Amino acid sequence: QVQLVESGGGSVQAGGSLRLSCTYSWWYYSRCCMGWFRQAPGKEREWVASIQSDGTTNYADSVKGRFTTSKDNAKNTLYLQMNSLKPEDTAMYHCAADSDSACRTFYKGAAPFWGQGTQVTVSS
Repeated sequence: QVQLVESGGGSVQAGGSLRLSCTYSWWYYSRCCMGWFRQAPGKEREWVASIQSDGTTNYADSVKGRFTTSKDNAKNTLYLQMNSLKPEDTAMYHCAADSDSACRTFYKGAAPFWGQGTQVTVSS
């Protein structure tokens, strides 16, 4: 069964850090485009970051310089290191996966595989 499971969310004060993890159960994900989206209450889902199978990363302007995504295929885990967190980063964070050829449009949110999400709350 194909699964993506996020963990690592929590509550932190502004300026703090969290590292999210997304474990995947299918070896094929090592060859996929994977990434992160977030959705705050009352707001549309927002693309955060993505990583291609060759390790190329892309970030939304709102998180560039503060967040880093990486992947450890040996551990079947995708990571999102979040530093200098701001209250506006508060959201449910989801990981997603698509074919590597779809990475250019990954930000549109049409990936076929999604995790259930992990909540991140940043207080001021």
